[in-house]
Amino acid sequence: MEMRFPEVETPEPSELETGRLLFAGETEFVKGVVAMDGLPPADRLEICFAGRSNVGKSSLINALTGRKGLARASNTPGRTQEINYFTAGDIYVVDLPGYGFANAPVAVVEKWQRLLKNYLSGRQTLRRVFVLIDARHGAKAVDEEIMSLLDRSAVTFQVVMTKVDKLKGDALAASLEKTRAALAKHPAAFPELILTSSEKGEGIPTLRAIIAGLS
Repeated sequence: MEMRFPEVETPEPSELETGRLLFAGETEFVKGVVAMDGLPPADRLEICFAGRSNVGKSSLINALTGRKGLARASNTPGRTQEINYFTAGDIYVVDLPGYGFANAPVAVVEKWQRLLKNYLSGRQTLRRVFVLIDARHGAKAVDEEIMSLLDRSAVTFQVVMTKVDKLKGDALAASLEKTRAALAKHPAAFPELILTSSEKGEGIPTLRAIIAGLS
């Protein structure tokens, strides 16, 4: 039976309010991690965001938290291959470094890939991975590589389409269809797409509500 990947329905008002409250409090950068022994204690639920470079990950985290410079502060030179931890209420929000290092040295890429694999397969408190895909391009081969890794690690992931405001009508529909076709091959994929625009605020309340509902 072919899997379908519809768009997420708008949550109930009470769920939207719970999501708003989760991200309305103080949100802080905790630390950047370069090795598994540097991870903070696994004492709370955590969700993480993964996506290729320039997909709009920092903008999305800033939109979720309502703090423009939060994610950017953790992406200063020298931190680009770190796993960055933030707090939001009583959960960790984890920012994985962008994958697809076109100009990075091979040794740097290999080190990052090992850290990523170890984190995804060994973090007991990781509830869900949100894989960000640029709506202007749809799912690419490099996105499918991370999806396959998540399949092998038995980690549930959900796709968040970013920059949906940049496309309209048939162009957006074609991008979504391309992404749905890619997702159909991945058993760890959660069967609903989240459509967002950090610039316009579209889908941000819905994503907050989904994250709050995981706790």
